[in-house]
Amino acid sequence: MNPTRTIIMGAAGRDFHNFNVIYRDNPHFSVVAFTATQIPDIEGRVYPPKLAGKHYPKGIPIRAESELLELIRKEKIDEVVFSYSDVSHEYVMHMASKVIAAGATFKMLGYNQTAIKSKVPVVSICAVRTGSGKSQTTRCVVKTLKGMGLKVVSIRHPMPYGDLEEQICQRFASYKDLDKHKCTIEEREEYEPHIDMGAIIYSGVDYGEIIKEAEKEADVIVWDGGNNDLPFYQSDLKIVVADPHRPNHETTYHPGEANIYSADVVVLNKIDTCYPDDLQTVRENVMRMNPDALIVHAASPIFVDDGMKIRGKRVLVIEDGPTLTHGEMTYGAGMVAAQRYGASEVVDPKEYFVGTLLDALKKYPDIGPILPALGYGKKQVADLEKTINAVDCDLIISATPIDLEKILKVKKPMHRVRYELQEIGEPTMKDILKDFAHKHFKKG
Repeated sequence: MNPTRTIIMGAAGRDFHNFNVIYRDNPHFSVVAFTATQIPDIEGRVYPPKLAGKHYPKGIPIRAESELLELIRKEKIDEVVFSYSDVSHEYVMHMASKVIAAGATFKMLGYNQTAIKSKVPVVSICAVRTGSGKSQTTRCVVKTLKGMGLKVVSIRHPMPYGDLEEQICQRFASYKDLDKHKCTIEEREEYEPHIDMGAIIYSGVDYGEIIKEAEKEADVIVWDGGNNDLPFYQSDLKIVVADPHRPNHETTYHPGEANIYSADVVVLNKIDTCYPDDLQTVRENVMRMNPDALIVHAASPIFVDDGMKIRGKRVLVIEDGPTLTHGEMTYGAGMVAAQRYGASEVVDPKEYFVGTLLDALKKYPDIGPILPALGYGKKQVADLEKTINAVDCDLIISATPIDLEKILKVKKPMHRVRYELQEIGEPTMKDILKDFAHKHFKKG
């Protein structure tokens, strides 16, 4: 039989992982192309032969998702595998309808097919949507496990936006490693907090190779998820973060809904800043969908450098980029800080957007009066810097997880906003992880 001609739809993450574990060494399939979306400038590359394997001596082209239907017809594609995250169920089914109408089978891979088994226990942190609070939850988990005397190594969902061969397996333990691997702003936002905790974090493209390296120095692996994707490893404890600022998204977004159904623990985050009715909606949905899951109630209080200097000032608010774009949030911790500390005005920066930021605004027109910290490459970092310096304001409030002044040359004073997970009531994360450690390590 001829191999099944396949296209994998992705965004430089789950798509590569699905290929590596299911298709790379499988002669029954011929992957003709990847398609790419969500992230700027990741199409036009080639998944290199070194990663693609013996069946693909020329590698595999990565095309823009806008070319998908033409590719199906031109290349006589048999099946299309949907392999990215943080999209509505309606969006997924619209894509399915287009693929089916073009003559191909529309396919999605399951967790058990794609999750790699680790030799050491795995705690995974996933979410219902981008921007729910995975980062502070992950930091809480890492600190708690380290406090029990365990050797903790984190593995981050992929962000391979550069040279794929150089990014097969990356280890980050210092700021020098960030420079060595030419990390983007988005990568630094995820890696720097781990380095600041004195922890080690891996990322890359080939998660089979990554887990082999991480296991050599870990008692326990912490999977630090991206978007609302499923873990790449089989989880011994699966923690999922839900966001009552976006009630009912836990039932209407892919694959966040699957995360709720499979969670051991659901963190209801930001309960200090949401509407009570919205919190109750999310709580009832979770209890109906997964009655066996433990529920942790939590806040994400903010901490601001020189907060009182914000009072009466005209401010530019910068928030985490993906949270505002495909996460569809219209505000974040920076806006909360501006309101709490009495800024006289939040200056809408849209009229100052240039270059790739204008492109992002066209794709995500509902961004609020704030600036997403987009920096997927040198050009976008330069456009971000130009935009910041052009905005007519008194000072800048930055709510990204990193110090942007280490990357950008800004002309106005910048005040950072930090946030941490604060459990309210019981059970706490410490209670849950104590039981986990006792089960796997006879600790606690």
